[in-house]
Amino acid sequence: MDLLVERRKYCMENISLRNRRAVAIHFEQDVYTLEIPLRASYIADYETYRFLLINRYSEEELYLTFNEDHTIDDYTVCKVQVEPALHNQLLTEGDIWDLYIERINEEQVKRARIANKPEHLQFHSYFIPGTEKVFYPYRTGKGNISFRVNDYVFFANLEEIHLKKTGQLHFSGSFNYAPLYRNDRYELKELKLIVTNNLDENEELVLPLEIRERMDLADLYNGNALLQHSGFEGSFDVASQIDLNNKKYFKFYLELTYSDNGEIKTIRSIRMRHLKKDRTLPAIAKLNKGGKKFKILTKLTKKSKYLSVNTSEYFFIRETASRMKRKWVSIRRGRFLKNSYKSVFKLLGSILPVDKKLVIFESFLGKQYSDNPRAIYEYMQENMPQYKLYWSSDRRAVPYFEGKGVPYVRRFSVRWLFLMTRARYWVSNSRLPLWIPKPEHTTYLQTWHGTPLKRLAADMDEVHMPGTNTNSYKRNFLYEASKWDYLVSPNNYSSEIFARAFGFDKTMLETGYPRNDFLYTHNTPENIALLKKNCGISENKKIILYAPTWRDNQFYQKGKYKFDLELDLKRMREELGDEYVVVLRLHYLVAENLDLSHYEGFAYDFSKHEDIRELYLMADMLITDYSSVFFDYANLRRPMMFFVYDLDDYRDNLRGFYFDFEETAPGPLFKHTEQIINEVKNIDTYGYQPTEAFEAFYQKFCYLEDGKASERVVQQVFK
Repeated sequence: MDLLVERRKYCMENISLRNRRAVAIHFEQDVYTLEIPLRASYIADYETYRFLLINRYSEEELYLTFNEDHTIDDYTVCKVQVEPALHNQLLTEGDIWDLYIERINEEQVKRARIANKPEHLQFHSYFIPGTEKVFYPYRTGKGNISFRVNDYVFFANLEEIHLKKTGQLHFSGSFNYAPLYRNDRYELKELKLIVTNNLDENEELVLPLEIRERMDLADLYNGNALLQHSGFEGSFDVASQIDLNNKKYFKFYLELTYSDNGEIKTIRSIRMRHLKKDRTLPAIAKLNKGGKKFKILTKLTKKSKYLSVNTSEYFFIRETASRMKRKWVSIRRGRFLKNSYKSVFKLLGSILPVDKKLVIFESFLGKQYSDNPRAIYEYMQENMPQYKLYWSSDRRAVPYFEGKGVPYVRRFSVRWLFLMTRARYWVSNSRLPLWIPKPEHTTYLQTWHGTPLKRLAADMDEVHMPGTNTNSYKRNFLYEASKWDYLVSPNNYSSEIFARAFGFDKTMLETGYPRNDFLYTHNTPENIALLKKNCGISENKKIILYAPTWRDNQFYQKGKYKFDLELDLKRMREELGDEYVVVLRLHYLVAENLDLSHYEGFAYDFSKHEDIRELYLMADMLITDYSSVFFDYANLRRPMMFFVYDLDDYRDNLRGFYFDFEETAPGPLFKHTEQIINEVKNIDTYGYQPTEAFEAFYQKFCYLEDGKASERVVQQVFK
């Protein structure tokens, strides 16, 4: 088939090629064939590449047969085959196999996951002989392809949702229960809608559904005529279910009645889920009932895309204020206002007189009073009272700064505009917005926020963050770094990396980290006991601090990242709960709100605690992954362990490391919670003694730390 025909084929299917994202999956004669495009530049520097499945639990590897089928523009489309009948290890119950590409040359081997567009992959089911189980592909929460063995699962897939002004919800979609599409042994009898609510867990509404023909699915999935009866359509009168006094939330399931060799059986689906983006949602209807006005809101849950419907009383003033607030936020974040603000900032910076004693501090985008800027601020507050010190605060952090009695100015306010443009000094530990121009009279002290393990800025091969691409990310980072006049470095190792990765050629302050001064000046039993008391943690319990980093490719939106808690807190409580508690500290970019209600008294979420340095002091041991926290915690010479369940993916695909992490890490690396529990018990039994590897690590990364880094920075910048 020539190039023109191939291009027309893909255009007709409305498929845009993307690197490592499957464009099609076929299942014929018990063999899966995946069509995977690879960008030429992605494989150009490698001698060879291949595809493989990796068992998520045992890490067993299975290499797959593939061929380079054809090329389209800058892509090579590979056809990769998975034949479960030939590999018994694929069919082990409970196992999950993740699909990877592996690129190889003389210097390195890199692996990356294969992604897939949202679609009903479960229709491609392989029935395991002699069992009541199926092997099938599915799309993970991160959008990648995996295969698994499971019992017969009943899936309910939404495709269209409409909310009428009368409060009537109409929807349609398809359902998938693998045995129905295998042979005539199973016969569909009836399909119903089950609706539950938050006010009464035992109350269920049972409503009829119409079964619709879906010849499109029958044609799409191997011409399986049994799939033509896999569509459904129905409605739900939300208005009739409104509670006059309480907010009410609804969840939706399908209930299937079928015949298995004449025996009638009933099964309930997982929650109704919308696989594709629906531009008609969220939808709102307003109506009157019982002398009150109510609002019906239909949307999809943020994480799992389940259908969610809620009803609440409608208040015109409150809703209008909320709508105006959302509109103002939209305007405030819009290009016109931003460009106007930028122009005014630049103008004021050039005409207003400089205040030579004015210093503006900011930590983590104005969200915290913490880290290196806080240590420098506290030193100056005590030793240099002639300076006027202000903190730049995100609007959501204002109550916190007010509560601490710290002088602050709300970020991007009119007052912030005047102070920033007149200030002689800016002190920040993360990047300021790219559009902010630095006045000529301003000295910008960048402290950064960690010794680098993960590759930074210009050293990154690929960027997986939302709202940018690799070239733009690097270009913008280097432009921001060009504004820095001073850059704080904790050691010589960091200085070399910072200079290269940030393109920084001005004054490097190799002083140790100011934030670590606290670990030397406050490390006493009295201070630790007081910290525990203030945090509401029993002085009789030892503390395990879990402080993981974020993953570039796990996000809700730009600047808001997900985090899936892989640590088994239930198991840890069972084994360690008599003597230990776990304190969790997520990265500042993570938007997750952890629900630890089931672990009350054992697990605590301190992600919003003002400063991690206090958690360091309280913690008897640290669990982390690739976060730079272990460089700081090493100053305390206490036990550390590394929970690196996704080490291969993170190292090879997301960021990459500056050194051999597995060889150099100042503590053991684990992939399972049980290993962590055993290590904690070993420390309890035999005590902790730093190893030679730890001592070498300490001498390389912590040799400058002595409690006086803040003083050294201030002496060089402000005096």
